[in-house]
Amino acid sequence: MKNRIIKKLSMAIVAIVALSGYGMAENTPASSNPTVVSDTVKLIDIAGRQRMLSQRIAKDYLYAGKKIASAKANKQLKKSLDELLNAHKLLVESINDPEIKNLLAFVEMSSEDFKATANEPFNLDNAQLVLDLSESMLEGSQYVVDSLKEKVKVNESKIVGRSGKQRMLAQRIAKYYIAYQAGIKDKNTVDQMKAAVKAFSESHDILMKNTVNTPEINRKLNEIDRLWKIVYKFYLNIEKGGLPLIVFNTTDNITKKMNEITKLYVELYK
Repeated sequence: MKNRIIKKLSMAIVAIVALSGYGMAENTPASSNPTVVSDTVKLIDIAGRQRMLSQRIAKDYLYAGKKIASAKANKQLKKSLDELLNAHKLLVESINDPEIKNLLAFVEMSSEDFKATANEPFNLDNAQLVLDLSESMLEGSQYVVDSLKEKVKVNESKIVGRSGKQRMLAQRIAKYYIAYQAGIKDKNTVDQMKAAVKAFSESHDILMKNTVNTPEINRKLNEIDRLWKIVYKFYLNIEKGGLPLIVFNTTDNITKKMNEITKLYVELYK
């Protein structure tokens, strides 16, 4: 399995390097066309959610494997896999840029391995493979988000991208927290967890200070702010452990709220 994944990744990189140009359907810059901007911002939200799903699927596999919140984790795992595949199909149908489509082809191959491994019995080897695949899926989805943002080059896309990334970071925190408890107790697990907490805090501060926030967006961000100031300390105690249910539930709560906020930003920039 690992050799097959490495081979696919190498092929994808070679193909991407061979391509050149963005190939917009029209000569006018995308940022001057309000319809194109609106449609692209929506796609940024969808691609951004793929980042979150890549982390949630790995998290759910680990929680279910450790028999912690297993019923909820198994149900969420199945739903997340279906959402990821359906959203991927929509992205493929909506994006014409050859470079992005080529990257999406690699993401599709990885998602097939991701789904197959996530449905296999839990053991440490499979757990590590799921973690590795989730990182590949995350990188591919982030590339799509960045490429779409580059097309429109407007502040709206940056805000939607940043807000959407918070969903991913919340699930990433839970993923690495349970990975450590599951036995993957290396330095990288701890470092990635702490980096995710730091990145979430920094982006949260930026979103809180965003001058175009509506009262509803500010209210929801304040709800997260009150929760975050309490729970982030639990996350940083990854090596101590002992709070997997709190981590599972609070990160899901934050993800849900950030999804609502991201949709409000998308609506704001229609």
